[in-house]
Amino acid sequence: MTVNKTAFIFPGQGSQYVGMGREFLEEDEGCRDLLAMAEEVSGFPLKKLCLDGPMEDLTRTLYLQPAMTVMNLICRRMVEKAGIRGDFFAGHSLGEYGALAGAGVLSPADTLRLVTERGRLMERESAANPGSMLAVLKLDLNRVEDIVSGITDKGVLTAANYNSARQIVISGEKAALEAAAAEVARQKGRAIPLPVSGAWHSPLIAGAVPDFTKAIAQADFKSPTGTVYFNVTAMPESVPDKIRDIMARQISSMVRWYDIIINMYENGVRVFIEVGPKTVLTGLIKKILPKGHECICLQVDKPESLDNCLKRLADAETSL
Repeated sequence: MTVNKTAFIFPGQGSQYVGMGREFLEEDEGCRDLLAMAEEVSGFPLKKLCLDGPMEDLTRTLYLQPAMTVMNLICRRMVEKAGIRGDFFAGHSLGEYGALAGAGVLSPADTLRLVTERGRLMERESAANPGSMLAVLKLDLNRVEDIVSGITDKGVLTAANYNSARQIVISGEKAALEAAAAEVARQKGRAIPLPVSGAWHSPLIAGAVPDFTKAIAQADFKSPTGTVYFNVTAMPESVPDKIRDIMARQISSMVRWYDIIINMYENGVRVFIEVGPKTVLTGLIKKILPKGHECICLQVDKPESLDNCLKRLADAETSL
């Protein structure tokens, strides 16, 4: 096996669970310091929410965005403390902020300030413009986009997440989603309602963009130390002002996850490490990578999975 470049991949909303981060917090003072900083910046009881829940509160986007982000930062700290370094960085939706912090574009404090404001604005817009999301399985992006364009009379609807070749998430108003689900079923696909509180990455929350642009203007963006691939473009960017613009638009733009992973693979990434809770992105990556690939797909969110990661990487090195 040829082990080439390593990518750190950061999960977003949907990967949370009550108890996340507990083991790393117990064993590392730096992790506890990160959580204390996140609580101070956000003003929310993140330790209680992450460790004790309840899940209903943890899942509320206002709280979840800083909670999930600080957990990604904690997991990254422990991965890097173990001596693992990333060459490439990407994150799914909210997880993109973990990637920016990982690549040195944003400080941990600015990262937490921005995701706290992002959560507040997204919750505001979802209350004013209610909607939800559906995962569409078994149909490709072109067919899903045709379905979306064919039922615009039912309300706002858009393709929101291009997660894999045959997993596309659509986002919009309830009546439009119901019509889309019926058409998906007619075309032998499968539509699964997602447990979200808003129509993320759709025009329904575009009202957050102007205010979030102002928040972004107050943060200190630096050029990345590694290569960061962005949800909006699926391409790398290194100019701070261009990164600001991309991140302002990200809230209501499509997440091009499939394209990001393909582009990383074509640019030499052979180790993908999901740095954060659960294995949602690891599962997607395994579906995206071409048949016969020689990639290693790993995940770290507790000491046990970190040990496994280190062992797998060491085994790969010795097999060269």
